[in-house]
Amino acid sequence: MVARKALSPLLILFFTVNVFLIVFRDFVEKKGFSVDVLLWGNILLCAISVISFLLLFKGMNAESTAGFLRSVYGSFMIKFFIVAAAIFIYLFINKKDFNKPAVFASMFLYLVYTFIEIKGLLKLSKDKSNG
Repeated sequence: MVARKALSPLLILFFTVNVFLIVFRDFVEKKGFSVDVLLWGNILLCAISVISFLLLFKGMNAESTAGFLRSVYGSFMIKFFIVAAAIFIYLFINKKDFNKPAVFASMFLYLVYTFIEIKGLLKLSKDKSNG
């Protein structure tokens, strides 16, 4: 129940970005961004952020420091390799139509998702230590 509340900002960001991209599709595409790439990037980033959050949340409850560190490193490795693989697959499939602005915008979204994820985990950690 507590983790669900901490995950809500991630889901709000996901829905907000999707609605913005769908409603302002023409405007975004005129600026040179591929809306399809951004939508798929947003889906991927939200999914891996939720998985990462759950791994880190589980690690927060680990009895040992090693268990916590395993969850931190595992979370980082999962995110890093999935994002890298997604970019390479997209590059391989769309060599001629590779949309750099959309990829860089997705990288920015990655940072936003990571910030929100860490902020939620820190809040949970603070609440846990206070009672």
